[in-house]
Amino acid sequence: MRHLKAGWKLGRNTAHRRALLRNLVTSLLVEERIETTVAKAKAMRPHVEKMITLGKRGDLWARRQAGAFLMTQDAVRKLWEIAPRFGDREGGYLRIVRSGFQRGDGAEKAFVELVGSEKVIQEKREKRAETRAKKAEATRKAMEEEAKQAQAEGGEEPAGGEGGGETKE
Repeated sequence: MRHLKAGWKLGRNTAHRRALLRNLVTSLLVEERIETTVAKAKAMRPHVEKMITLGKRGDLWARRQAGAFLMTQDAVRKLWEIAPRFGDREGGYLRIVRSGFQRGDGAEKAFVELVGSEKVIQEKREKRAETRAKKAEATRKAMEEEAKQAQAEGGEEPAGGEGGGETKE
């Protein structure tokens, strides 16, 4: 029986466990979605719920309490932006979505995300894809320029650059 066994030890001593949970909560508030193990996700849930409740309260003392727990001032500012989204909600601010198993030790992995953050996550995804497309285009143009320069110098190198740096003798 598990009577009077509340909480998760996560195989760490008290200071390490507290630091781990503070880092996880801070990362979740800043990023709005993180991937971690299921055990850590379940252990951090009460802390995230408390932080969002403090954000909903919104007074100075709540801000100081959140600042004492969270690792960065950026996370505290973000908390005050996020909390109004949950104004009419009485808890259940997190979603834990299991995503498979970790290589190495086989621990079950999960995505932890704030409920209602789908739009923000989608915007980040689109922005990242746009940045990658720009980088790929710049790389392609640079390769074409190199091929043109090589042809102008008189060496007939293929456009892909498969010459391997060999010289013809």
